Amino acid sequence: MCICHYFSRMKALTILNILCIAYCLNAVAQKESPTSTSNGKSVRIKEIKVKAPFEMSPIRVPDFSKCPRLSIADFGAVRGDKDKTSQAIAKAIDKANKLGGGIVLIPEGEWLTKKIHFKSNVNLQLAKGAVLVFSEDPVDYLPAVHSTWEGLECYNYSPLIYAYNCKNIAVTGEGQIKAKMEVWQKWFASPRAHMESIKRLYNQSWNNVPVKERQMVDDTSHLRPQFIQFNRSENILLEGITITNSPFWTIHPYLCKNVLIRNIKIYAHGHNNDGVAIAIKSGRNPEGWRLKTPSKNIVIRNCVVKNGHQLVAIGSELSGGIENIFIDNCEVVDGAKLNHLLFIKTNERMGGYVRNIYASNIKAGKIDLGVLGIETDVLYQWRTLVPTYERRLTPIKNIYLENITVSDVKFVSRILGQKELPIENVSLKNITTRKVEEKERIHENVVNFLATNVVTVK
Repeated sequence: MCICHYFSRMKALTILNILCIAYCLNAVAQKESPTSTSNGKSVRIKEIKVKAPFEMSPIRVPDFSKCPRLSIADFGAVRGDKDKTSQAIAKAIDKANKLGGGIVLIPEGEWLTKKIHFKSNVNLQLAKGAVLVFSEDPVDYLPAVHSTWEGLECYNYSPLIYAYNCKNIAVTGEGQIKAKMEVWQKWFASPRAHMESIKRLYNQSWNNVPVKERQMVDDTSHLRPQFIQFNRSENILLEGITITNSPFWTIHPYLCKNVLIRNIKIYAHGHNNDGVAIAIKSGRNPEGWRLKTPSKNIVIRNCVVKNGHQLVAIGSELSGGIENIFIDNCEVVDGAKLNHLLFIKTNERMGGYVRNIYASNIKAGKIDLGVLGIETDVLYQWRTLVPTYERRLTPIKNIYLENITVSDVKFVSRILGQKELPIENVSLKNITTRKVEEKERIHENVVNFLATNVVTVK
């Protein structure tokens, strides 16, 4: 399960048990019911029970309160020297891991570093006033690691902070992590060479080429790394920090379980770094079908969003399936630029499924499009980049929205299903708008739609 409290867009790709208590602006008190068990020498595991409209197991998160603190200054870190600081962080992480648990402390001040690779039982903690600045040199993120690009597995530049097959890990504190963007900004463009590279990756995935052979680091691909990627890891805590800028997706838990994201502020406004929204995914086409791992049991609550594409987006990469999503008590500040509160998107190539999506107690000002959008023909650049090798439609059902207040919208709901596979069981209850500029409902191929107390109050 995932709980998010945050300020920016997080890509949640194929996640089990995530609680996102995402705070954008101000944290709100969170009631939890933790129980603790010992793990190793010093890391304890807390189990947090979460109320949701579906059954889910408690989230297991690490507690490092009894662990020794290891300052990177004691391992040779020097401000302004990325080589020494990077080496010191790696040494401290290794020491904490060997101790069975430890806190790697980034002291107050600005520290320039290269990539950070986690090991199990490690808490990277940023002191108040600490700023960990990540180099803009792509060479600092080599050798390539097992990562992803928009739902396709490959070997690419290392994420700036990366965990692979780790247990009991955390990034916490009152400090800031920040990406230098000089080079990554130049990579925002999508020239023909870049498009040919992602086309090659797509075809490699479709033809089941081993991931190790999908090498995407060269002079033309320019596939930017994620800022934080937790890959095939579990028992993860991300709390308190501020994240500024990101080359690509900002927070990317991938094939993970037991993830708690709380009291995070994210300021990331750049091309496709998904600065302010939550996108829930589960793999693109053959990748999702191969891995067969849905994103499920995700709770998103107490979020304040200032700008973004959607409050929550589901898809379009959803071939592994998405189910049991609960969005509650969130706010979109007045004046924000947002297309939808909830947007579900797929296409004829995705397959997978979407079911049991709940959204409640949401307040927003003007929304550019509408409260709910569901579209089944969203292909972006892939429409002309590669053909449809196999057609698989996406069953979408059991979508429930209630107690939502917005000011101006173009429509309340736009639901565009497929004639062969209509969208089923959509309920809108207690939806209040101030102005609907076009039509309240724009629907095609929907079965069992229920609107209760959907009103416009001028």
